Amino acid sequence: MKIPAKICIKNLRLRTYIGIKDEEINNRQDVIINAQIYCQAGAAVESNIIEKALNYRTICKAIIALVEDQRFALLERMTYEILEIVMSHPGVLKAEVEVDKVGALRYSDSVSMALGGKREEGQRDWTAGF
Repeated sequence: MKIPAKICIKNLRLRTYIGIKDEEINNRQDVIINAQIYCQAGAAVESNIIEKALNYRTICKAIIALVEDQRFALLERMTYEILEIVMSHPGVLKAEVEVDKVGALRYSDSVSMALGGKREEGQRDWTAGF
């Protein structure tokens, strides 16, 4: 049975090194990550077995490890590497990742970058795009 599903990771708050100025290179900054992950949930719905579901906890742990352990010059690069983690799971058909850099501009809450990826069902390779 095909049951399209959307998993949302909302407001994952992490600290990382992001930027090109000395202050940004030397001090961790707050980022907020949101991801929308599209997959088929039919097998999980029918069986109620965890192994048949897309494991969003594994995805989230990998994102945390990447962001907290790496340094990034550009928001674009961080967002793409997070998208790569999400899309590395073959059950993901489509995803959108948005990363907010908190306090990046004066008078604004944040600046964000969003990137998307998609693949045809049953395919391994994916392409960037919404």
